[in-house]
Amino acid sequence: MSESSVLDWNHELFASVKWTLEAFGISAVCFLLAAVVLIRTTRWGRQFWRISGAYFTGRDSAPVWALVALVLFMTVFAVRMTVLFSYQGNEMYTALQYGAQAFAQGDAPALDAAESAFWKSLVIFGILATIHVARSLLDFYIGQAFDIRWRRWLTDHITTDWLHGRAFYRSRFVDATIDNPDQRIQQDITDFVQISRSLSMGAVGALVSLVSFTKILWDLSGPMTIFGTEVPRAMVFLVFAYVLLSTIVAFWLGRPLIQLNFWNERLTANFRYALVRVRDGAENVAFYRGEGVERRGLLARFAAVLRNYWQIVFRTLKFNGWNLVVNQIAVVFPILIQAPRFFAGTITLGDVTQSATAFGQVHDSLSFFRESYDTFAGYRASLIRLDGLQRANRTSRDLPTLDTLDLDGALELDGVNVRTPDGVPLVTGLDLTMAPGDAMVVKGRSGSGKTTLLRSLAQMWPYTEGRIHRPAGRETLFLSQMPYLPLGDLRTAVAYPGTADDLDDDAIIDALRKVALGNLVGRLDEEQDWAKILSPGEQQRIAFARILLLRPQLVFLDEATSAVDEGLEYTLYDLIRTEVPECMLFSVSHRSTVDQHHTRQLELTGDGQWELSTVSV
Repeated sequence: MSESSVLDWNHELFASVKWTLEAFGISAVCFLLAAVVLIRTTRWGRQFWRISGAYFTGRDSAPVWALVALVLFMTVFAVRMTVLFSYQGNEMYTALQYGAQAFAQGDAPALDAAESAFWKSLVIFGILATIHVARSLLDFYIGQAFDIRWRRWLTDHITTDWLHGRAFYRSRFVDATIDNPDQRIQQDITDFVQISRSLSMGAVGALVSLVSFTKILWDLSGPMTIFGTEVPRAMVFLVFAYVLLSTIVAFWLGRPLIQLNFWNERLTANFRYALVRVRDGAENVAFYRGEGVERRGLLARFAAVLRNYWQIVFRTLKFNGWNLVVNQIAVVFPILIQAPRFFAGTITLGDVTQSATAFGQVHDSLSFFRESYDTFAGYRASLIRLDGLQRANRTSRDLPTLDTLDLDGALELDGVNVRTPDGVPLVTGLDLTMAPGDAMVVKGRSGSGKTTLLRSLAQMWPYTEGRIHRPAGRETLFLSQMPYLPLGDLRTAVAYPGTADDLDDDAIIDALRKVALGNLVGRLDEEQDWAKILSPGEQQRIAFARILLLRPQLVFLDEATSAVDEGLEYTLYDLIRTEVPECMLFSVSHRSTVDQHHTRQLELTGDGQWELSTVSV
């Protein structure tokens, strides 16, 4: 048995602990230095830092770094266990070889010694296997805890960024419109977190394993004559040359996968969104008998998905085919090299098996980057999509908006200009004031900019200038033509944009009854998609119930009674004037019946012109 294949198992616990701590320290320093270099010098490194840098530098980052250190330590520990298994395997197969030789020679003492060595190696295997199982389970738990914690923070961070400053709405006005933000927040965050850990720790494990098994392979390698020249420790040089060549070819074959994976995510998300659109618009599609058109549209989108997928399949066949060939050759390559030395009696069977193990580990370590290229391609796609979402959020928040100042109990518009995206003026130099109890109706022909004016006053429309003074926060309420009903129980839908916790059920029930929705008072606990269950008229009555519950100082209404009859419209407006008399109303409506509930009229006459007058009823 060669000296390199022997470990002093009686003192190996201390030696392994010392080795693991030293390797962990070196790996941690190299990991941090490599991270800094990649973040500073690569595009995808900068994208990573923009997406998640705050997670590692915030005031709560200490537990994060503790988890990173723990994950890194478990990675290094796993390499040490693999090294120990290689030595145990060497001793076991060498004992079997010596036992077979002793049996053939009839040497009983040698046979007993070989049998004793074999059983000792099995005891060592049992100890190592027990530690390995415990380590594997603990490693899985720590890794999942790390992923969950990071994913929770990143989902919170990106969702908040998407909603902040109405970026979720205003991003439609940026030059590079972002598709499918829902997928980016859900799927891409999950992929980003999981692959970040697997690739980074995989790289660390590969490099530590490379160093560890290169030493073993160096000790077990012998000289070899290549093209008439004797090369010492030839197997070490051969494995490096072999993997280097195969990696260069693999990168060349796999590079197109980055763009193909990006388009796969985009096309798949577009197809899924189209399916959701059909589901959400099911009633309208059914009324129009539009099934044929929808089918053609859906299948056209799906055909684009399949075309992209076939491109990925053919490229992956080339990539994986090359990797499989390279890996299969690597299985027998070290045995072919060591076989002449084994038959010459210069090394043992255990040395051959350990050589194959060490060669395989060095090969796998060097091949990690080659075989991870397709995974990295998908990772780059997630990076691009998440970074693009954040960039669009920032850009949308930088778009122009009305200057808004808080003003209790009044509304003041000062020099408000509104135009179309191509610069056509809709409202020019609008100045007006409203006091508690005032009510103003906005009139004008279709396309004159009535709804666009409300969007501007809500700081949603970017093609605007001027200043608005209005009550702060939820003291100002905007009611669109089709009210938004969030998912959840009916209580949550009625209280929106407030929370049901701030309101008691008696108040909600009373408001529902006042807006002629008494039939719903027994369904407050039902969780439904209420936008699909309630009629447009019922949804508009829900919006008026919100005014009674939230009692804002100012309400903007955009065709808020278009789906109810004139009698119910009168009841709803009269209810607000009676229940919340100090509330200021700013209504957009085509119906002349709405005028009687207002004292002043703002008419948009075209080309940015407007007129203020008193409503005469």
